Amino acid sequence: MTIMWKYQIHAGLLLFLSFWNLAEGGKLLVVPQDGSHWLSMRMVLEKLWERGHEIVAVIPEATLLMKTSQSFTIKTYPVPYTQEFVDKFYHSIGEKCLENPFFLEKITFLLNNISEVTNMFSSSCRHLLYNEELMKYLQDSKFDAIMMDPVLPCGPIVAEYLSLPSVYFLRGLPCTLDYKATQCPSPFSYVPRTFVSSSDHMTFVERVKNVLVGISEQLLCYLFYLKYENLASEFLHREVTVLELFSKASIWLMRYNFVFEYPRPVMPNMIYIGGINCEQKNPLSKEFEEIVNASGEHGIVVFSLGSMVSDIPIKQAREIADALATIPQTVLWRYTGKAPPNLPKNVKLVKWLPQNDLLAHPKTRAFITHGGSHGVYEGICNAVPMVLMPLFGDQMDNAKRVESRGAGLTLNILEMTSKDLSTALKAVINDKKYKENIQRLSDLHLDRPIHPLDLSVYWVEFVMRHKGAPHLRPAAHDLNWIQYHSLDVIAFLLAVVLLFLFISLKCCLFCCRRCCSKKGRTRKANKPKSH
Repeated sequence: MTIMWKYQIHAGLLLFLSFWNLAEGGKLLVVPQDGSHWLSMRMVLEKLWERGHEIVAVIPEATLLMKTSQSFTIKTYPVPYTQEFVDKFYHSIGEKCLENPFFLEKITFLLNNISEVTNMFSSSCRHLLYNEELMKYLQDSKFDAIMMDPVLPCGPIVAEYLSLPSVYFLRGLPCTLDYKATQCPSPFSYVPRTFVSSSDHMTFVERVKNVLVGISEQLLCYLFYLKYENLASEFLHREVTVLELFSKASIWLMRYNFVFEYPRPVMPNMIYIGGINCEQKNPLSKEFEEIVNASGEHGIVVFSLGSMVSDIPIKQAREIADALATIPQTVLWRYTGKAPPNLPKNVKLVKWLPQNDLLAHPKTRAFITHGGSHGVYEGICNAVPMVLMPLFGDQMDNAKRVESRGAGLTLNILEMTSKDLSTALKAVINDKKYKENIQRLSDLHLDRPIHPLDLSVYWVEFVMRHKGAPHLRPAAHDLNWIQYHSLDVIAFLLAVVLLFLFISLKCCLFCCRRCCSKKGRTRKANKPKSH
């Protein structure tokens, strides 16, 4: 009887505590971004849900990866495109990147791609903002904060409209707008701009290129965000810029850290959470475990070009197959296209693979990747040297960062031969320096006081508890360009110095004239009279 009584007390206490957590939990609105961006954000949301918070994510009806969730509420809104269009759109990005156009065609492709992306997503944003029923629900829900990936700035517009403190969750923004919006210094001399593929130790020519890119990137951002600026101004009934919207963020959760990123100035509301996506490692399924075990002493190589590229032109597939045949390792290749006719016996084609779990296996010798930030961090977490084949976006810069630290080699997938890939693979597998360097990066990355996932959850809850983080907002936001660079102070001090010099010069000239005039009168007085 006593044991049963104690059991009932314990059960009641646990039930009470669970309801207490729910009572203490807050309400968080989420405006996520599709693709791989969603995968790491979802981990944070599930952790917040486990801690008793109510999560409501607002997503379009047609998406690539954002689907229903058992952990939190999903609110969808209709958009003027179908699921089939979305699937084809993302697939086409990968296909176009694997073509080999001339320079002018590359520029045309870039401009067309910007136009396509902005048309599609700004249209989606418009349908969210002007969905009266959904927006009324969001207003009436009284959320504590809003969390978003702001690279496509519909979330910041919603945050401004609802007057909610916001948490940004991102890898970075085009044209270094993240650093401009936080008023963070970003010197051209040692902070490489996006797409320049330089390290922080630049030659003179690279610094010239960095400055030119930094100046010209304003045009790119103008084209990319123009429709969002017009939509924000129209919806909020006042002139507003994207930079102004971005500057309202309370906390910036940056999905990288300085093990991977080059050291640079940061602001107090920028929190670095690199490697958030590679915490959980699950046992391999029976199918994959058998493949790994059958590889023997040589081990395996994991090959994936990301969530959007699993099919490549047959010509490049043949070159890759020839290269993979030259290594003794078993290669697990995520590939959904037509198998190349020269596919060697040591290559296993799979439509899906548990990437992080495979990289964590002690038999994994190398990782062939497109250089996305998720894959790169999984390689770093598990200390697997990489061969990188960047395709688009920030992947070129990610590859440069890995290569500059001696943890991998970069290849141009459009120009490489089977010999190039074979040589690179043999180097990262057999040359001990690559394993030693990636192991050093892994040790540094894992040596931290708190896991990035827990750090992310803490700062989201912090913003929810305190309705923002205004104490971390620098006064620079309240200064105009002239005041920020102290041009008014410099002008004032220069005017004082010039005035002082002018007065000093006038005094000297006055004294000189007085002295000269006295000497003239003295000479005349001393001149003898003539008889």
